[in-house]
Amino acid sequence: MELGNISKPTYGPGPEAPASSMPGLVTMAHGFLRLVQPNPLPVELFNFGQFQSEFKQEDIRELLLYELGFLVCAAIGILFIILVPLVGCCFCCCRC
Repeated sequence: MELGNISKPTYGPGPEAPASSMPGLVTMAHGFLRLVQPNPLPVELFNFGQFQSEFKQEDIRELLLYELGFLVCAAIGILFIILVPLVGCCFCCCRC
């Protein structure tokens, strides 16, 4: 099979941040993400070339520390999902 007229792709310098019509909202979203997860992923914990059957206790602790911001946000979200309907039901049913 002959590939004929397939041109060679040209690559640019790399990915750029997209231009936005709402820079304030983008700044706020990036600020929240930096607040929730300020540390980079600890890549040294993962051996991508080898199969690793179990994690050490220190590795799990470091990964949980890395994900701590997201875990706190999830806990607050679950608390709101449970509390808001409960408080609304109390206000509707138990008006004093």
